[in-house]
Amino acid sequence: MSVLQEFKEFAMRGNVVDMAVGVVIGGAFGKIVTSLVNDVIMPPLGWITGGIDFSAMKVVIRQADNSNPAHKIPEIAIAYGSFINSIIAFLIVAFAIFMLVKFINRFYTKAAAATPPEVVLLTEIRDLLKSKQ
Repeated sequence: MSVLQEFKEFAMRGNVVDMAVGVVIGGAFGKIVTSLVNDVIMPPLGWITGGIDFSAMKVVIRQADNSNPAHKIPEIAIAYGSFINSIIAFLIVAFAIFMLVKFINRFYTKAAAATPPEVVLLTEIRDLLKSKQ
């Protein structure tokens, strides 16, 4: 079997294609969550906290020096506000995935809980035979 044939079989397996679809949808979902955090959640949170803009929060280690145009020194800072935004985005994604899995599991448990009537009848017969011994 040629390498190309083996690669084709590998790439066309259902789980590989499903994973690729999941990665693409996950990337799109990440953009939606980023927009939700930055454009919907953070402005009211900043308003509630007195106008704090988390994305602009940082600890400046060294100020930028643009006095010499030939030798500009950029600012060095720890942008912990962006880190706070990332944590909030992670929590939203984790909660959304939790709710999605919970919703999907509800359907699986209903499908698994529906025991066929024959099995119920056989279980009752078995239990009656055990109780008579």
